[in-house]
Amino acid sequence: MSRGELQGPLAGLKVIEMGSFIAGPFCGQLLADFGADVVKLEPPGTGDAMRQWGVAKRDGKSLWWPVIARNKQSVTLDLRQPEGREIARRLIAEADVLVENFRPGTLEDWGLGPDVLKAENPGLILARVSGFGQTGPYARRAGFGSVAEAMAGMRGLAGFPDRPPPRVGLSIGDSLAGVFAAMGVLLALRARDAADAKGRGQIVDVAITESVMAVLESVISEYSGTGAVRGRTGSILPGVAPSNLYPTADGTWILIGANADGIFRRLAAAMGEPELGTDERYATHGARGRHQDELDTRIAAWTAGYGLDHLVTLLETHGVPAGPVNDAAGVVADAHLNERDAVIEVETADFGTIAMQGIAPRLSETPGRVAWAGPALGEHTETVLGDRLGLGPAEIADLRRRGIV
Repeated sequence: MSRGELQGPLAGLKVIEMGSFIAGPFCGQLLADFGADVVKLEPPGTGDAMRQWGVAKRDGKSLWWPVIARNKQSVTLDLRQPEGREIARRLIAEADVLVENFRPGTLEDWGLGPDVLKAENPGLILARVSGFGQTGPYARRAGFGSVAEAMAGMRGLAGFPDRPPPRVGLSIGDSLAGVFAAMGVLLALRARDAADAKGRGQIVDVAITESVMAVLESVISEYSGTGAVRGRTGSILPGVAPSNLYPTADGTWILIGANADGIFRRLAAAMGEPELGTDERYATHGARGRHQDELDTRIAAWTAGYGLDHLVTLLETHGVPAGPVNDAAGVVADAHLNERDAVIEVETADFGTIAMQGIAPRLSETPGRVAWAGPALGEHTETVLGDRLGLGPAEIADLRRRGIV
């Protein structure tokens, strides 16, 4: 597979990805999805930890790796050795972007800090992802996404009030940081291309904590303005009704969101009780919020009498937002998601053809694509070091013998 197979609005953009786990590599995945030439540097022998991660494995191999490393080139390089760091420096010198998610200070300790890198490559955009950012009292703390989610206030909002705050089920903090890092790279590229920028790059400082805080909606301003601290409320948002999970006759759940006045009137009609739409207890947003529990009980009694498919069809007919609570099997089988290529099939070396999530967002003229799944460890070492640094086969073989690549 060649880089020529990658197309998209970022084609030709040279990215070096350093670090491991999720946040930095997810940024690299997003850039690679749209054509960026992403070279991932991995420790010889072991590679990125993501090669081992995932709840369910096949033949002992991660099914997460084909997704988070798709469209990337893998180069093995031991950054703990001075010669390995020198090779990295040379690769970064001719790159547009460096993405790293080491603990702050690591690059500096290696002699690869921003001052060093930008002196040699003034146009470099350095995306730095960490738990708490590059400055401040917590900067040098170890910081995983789970800790950041807790400290930034997200975990305290999840679950039911009589139980400990649960995990969301995904590494949402890391993924949000990856998205903001990719956005930061694009903003920095736009700034670098401006007429008065003279091709200058900049540092994109992404903290996982701040990425989580960015999606806290009105939680902070509510506290500031009223002193109210939003807590765990289970499957509802207090005062917003009806918007909840409701049981079905076939033992599943349906989520119905009918909390706008007009939509609630349509729900009432679908229930065969149009008079509820003008009932003073339910006719307005505020009234429904005050009678939330009794309204949810009433809707649950209705949904429990019908199967999921019947309810989805009926509510669609009446223009009421509703849908099933899908697991992975439901997502992969969904006709709409397949039609839009939100679920795609990709050929892999280890597993044959597997399904994975497609590319978001969808661009009409310059869409991204998945040219290949996550590569084998060091699959592109010879090609990249030969093409970019001019190293010959004998030199690369010597580096391999000494454990540098």
